[in-house]
Order: sequence, then C-alpha cells, then structure tokens
Amino acid sequence: MNNSIIIAYAKNEKGGNIVADLISKALTSDIELYLSVINWGEIYYITLRTQGKEKTELFKTTLARFPVTIVDTDKELTAHAAELKAFNKISYADAFAAALSKIKKAVLVTGDKEFQALEKEIKISWI
Repeated sequence: MNNSIIIAYAKNEKGGNIVADLISKALTSDIELYLSVINWGEIYYITLRTQGKEKTELFKTTLARFPVTIVDTDKELTAHAAELKAFNKISYADAFAAALSKIKKAVLVTGDKEFQALEKEIKISWI
C-alpha cells in the first residue's frame, strides 16, 4: 500500500472502501499488508502539517491497530528504492513503496499516477 490510499481511507475519500476491504481480508489472514516506514513517516508529516498534533496521534494509534506490517528500511530496500528513483520520475518516498512491493513480490495498491512509470517493474492495483 502507499500513503495516498491510507490517507483516502482516513478521509473517507475515493478508494477508501478498497482499503477497508483490504483491511478486512488481512484480518482474516487472506492477505498480508505492508507499509514502508518511509511512507509511514510521510503520512505522519502530512497529517501533522495539515491537521495538527492531536490528529497525528490519532493516526498513529489507529494505524497501529491495523493488520499492516510497517517495514523498516535497510540497505537492500534503500538500494532498490534508490535505483527506482534514479531511473524514474517518482518521489523518493514513492520509490520506497515500489521497492517494498518489488522485494515482497506484492501488489502495490495506489491511486497515484506517478507509479505508471513502474508498471513494467511492479504489480499495481489501481484505485
């Protein structure tokens, strides 16, 4: 998952229902959900900047209850992200979401059109 769909879920925007379905499936062990700590941090700072400390704390406690594995970065993940960033027009944080999808052989669920450049490298489910 990337940060844009988690924000869509939190704000009850387009695509939020897809996140709700993914969470339900993860609760019944049908699927595993991953989020890079870099993308977690991006959600954190966006929430802090736009909604303040109280909403940011609510985000942290709410996301902690979700069946989402927050994946810390290491040299392997960072190298994959750096390679994707070096040769594609994507943000550095988005490169981590894509690299995590690639390493985990997972489907990246997103509505962010920036990922179109990576459709040949990773599996993407568009919302």
